[in-house]
Amino acid sequence: MSEVIDVAVAALREKMDGGFDGTAKFVIEGEGAIMIEGNDVRAGDEDADVTLTADAETFKEILSGDLNPTSAFMTGKLTVDGDMGKAMQLGSVLA
Repeated sequence: MSEVIDVAVAALREKMDGGFDGTAKFVIEGEGAIMIEGNDVRAGDEDADVTLTADAETFKEILSGDLNPTSAFMTGKLTVDGDMGKAMQLGSVLA
């Protein structure tokens, strides 16, 4: 597992206080993937309700709060595949 994934898992765990109703996968290009299911955040690459894909820099900016997830999506830095409602729910947790 890459260091980027390790750091991202730890950061997401801190942000996921209330949990997430469903499953989501963050694919960080060139690094790997992170699964979110309820309150569980871990490295993994399984099927999910929604898959969000970005490069490592974009993902770091989203986690740090420097980049709004909706803005990242609208500018093409973040792609979403699957349940857009789940993506929006996750975006509000990360914002």
